[in-house]
Amino acid sequence: MPFTLKTKLKPAGDQPQAIATLSQNIKNNIDRQTLLGVTGSGKTFTIANVIQNTQLPTLVISHNKTLAGQLYQEFKDLFPQNKVSYFVSYYDYYQPEAYIAASDTYIAKEVDINDLIDKLRLETTTNLFSGDDNIVIASVSCIYNIGDPANYGNRVIDFLLGAVFPHRQLLEKLVSLYYSQASLDFTRATFRVRGQSVEIWPSYQDWIIVLDFDNDKLINIARRLPLEAKQESLSTFRLYPAKQYVGPGDQDQTSIFAKIRQDTKKQVVFFKSQNRLLEANRIDQRVNYDLEMLEELGYVNGIENYSIYFEKNRQTGQPPFTLIDYFNHLWGKNFLTIIDESHVTVPQIQGMHAGDLARKKTLIDFGFRLPSALDNRPLTFDEFNQKLGKLIYLSATPTPANIFDSKQVIQQLIRPTGLVDPEIEIKPSQGQIESLITQIKNRLDKKERVLVLTLTKRMAEDLSEYLSDSTKTKHNFKVAYLHSDINTLERSDVLDKLRNGDYDVLVGINLLREGLDLPEVSLVAILDADQQGFLRSHTSLIQIMGRAARHLNGKVILYADTVSDSMKYAIKEVNRRRRLQLTYNHKHHITPVSITKKIRPKIVIIDEEKLDEFDKIDPSELTPKQRKIYITKLKTQMRDLAADLNFESAIKVRDRLIKIQNEQTKIYHR
Repeated sequence: MPFTLKTKLKPAGDQPQAIATLSQNIKNNIDRQTLLGVTGSGKTFTIANVIQNTQLPTLVISHNKTLAGQLYQEFKDLFPQNKVSYFVSYYDYYQPEAYIAASDTYIAKEVDINDLIDKLRLETTTNLFSGDDNIVIASVSCIYNIGDPANYGNRVIDFLLGAVFPHRQLLEKLVSLYYSQASLDFTRATFRVRGQSVEIWPSYQDWIIVLDFDNDKLINIARRLPLEAKQESLSTFRLYPAKQYVGPGDQDQTSIFAKIRQDTKKQVVFFKSQNRLLEANRIDQRVNYDLEMLEELGYVNGIENYSIYFEKNRQTGQPPFTLIDYFNHLWGKNFLTIIDESHVTVPQIQGMHAGDLARKKTLIDFGFRLPSALDNRPLTFDEFNQKLGKLIYLSATPTPANIFDSKQVIQQLIRPTGLVDPEIEIKPSQGQIESLITQIKNRLDKKERVLVLTLTKRMAEDLSEYLSDSTKTKHNFKVAYLHSDINTLERSDVLDKLRNGDYDVLVGINLLREGLDLPEVSLVAILDADQQGFLRSHTSLIQIMGRAARHLNGKVILYADTVSDSMKYAIKEVNRRRRLQLTYNHKHHITPVSITKKIRPKIVIIDEEKLDEFDKIDPSELTPKQRKIYITKLKTQMRDLAADLNFESAIKVRDRLIKIQNEQTKIYHR
């Protein structure tokens, strides 16, 4: 199935030239480009057109799950006939294994896996093997080890009508693909036998495969939903493994375990040579325990630390197999990668390996893990970059490194709506609060909203309190503030209330990282704009100014006593874009219109009273039984929220769960 874009929208503004240039460069084998697209210029729509023009399998990388989820929904709407997949970390809660030497504290690995996201990840890899029309929306999780794609692609069962499958051999083969026989509960990654029929629930689907046999001959293949009787007949079906990480089918586990024991002895000898008997005894006990579990059960917590021993096609020190290797395995370098918000995503990718290395090195140095643990790691940025085919950096503020790496920078400065970048005014810091009150009053008279940026949390809280006090301001401003101490769920609610008019003014520190899309905001006021640092860098200033670019009356006021270098650069760049936009509108007789955008409904409605009730509970006053019941309820609620991709709400419940569990640990130690 070719990529087919389904939409009533037509490219406008700078989109046609951006689409044409990006597409032609890709066809001319230009492998690195940057799309510098201003806020509201329709960068996602541009990329969708490029995908249709080039017909290349595409990997889109975003820096967090929530934004990845938004892109996933958008691309599914734009390409309803094609395979659009969602590949992010499947952990609702993840506490990595760690050791803190200063306090002699060992922290065991603890995870809570989201079943739906696990299904979506498995669906991604099966989709990749099922055709070229693939768009995968991924987080930075795509640079972590998931096993050799060659092993995954080879470990399949092809069911064909008329084929012969001896009963016992079929069941053994299903087990070798990590499917288990259901005893009572029939769920994903299980199978069950009913007379002459075998029912299999693929780990990556919402439906069941029904196989009917006449003795050992396959006479019918059908699929149906779990709770429905209606079936759809198939002529063939390929079943993929129930897990992504699978080893080669001809592994000799005896030799693998012998190699692990040999490396363990080397570590024991090494520690004893340094008279570190505790570490020597620790690594010997831990590895022997793990191997006994593997021999008996076939699995052990932390099995990923031994992954290098089970991989025939990788040697110690070589890069792990990641989602990107699936693209390499299937299409070589003939695929497209989009790094969304590259000014944030690229540094995140660059930092993953160093953090993982530091944590695991400590575990190895103190005898908790073998050196093989270092081979289960994320890619370094150089390894990541070498694996990519055609790459487009996507950002309103690409970094110099992104631009330097690109053969061409394509600018998308003209918005389809004709809106221009906001007007910028610099005002002195003396008397800034009185000036700010006047500016807010003027905007509210027009039923518009205001964002105010401060440098610290305390300033945000104090200013919010001051502006809310009608006895001081002489006005009835409805004000809220945002900073990192406000949990994610409440941030989302505050933003919705600002758009609805429940709040007039939003005060914050670094509002650009909220992914704000607020068409009602016409004024952005930045206090202490001349202070140097991350919060007032030229990149941050340009991103913050863009929050006012979705309104016809958009304006930015910088309160400062001097003009910093960051201010100079940001003002120069925004004014450059504004001039080009005004010239374009004049030349083409375009009258700008403000963006009108409905507030997206929540994926799931939260019972706020129930959450508030949870928050009022004092964990220290619960009995052990009550605490256990309470923790179970929280875990259930967290999984339900995450299953609906409502990660903001799940995070709030997870934080409450961690607090309860920490309190439980304190009580235990007392």
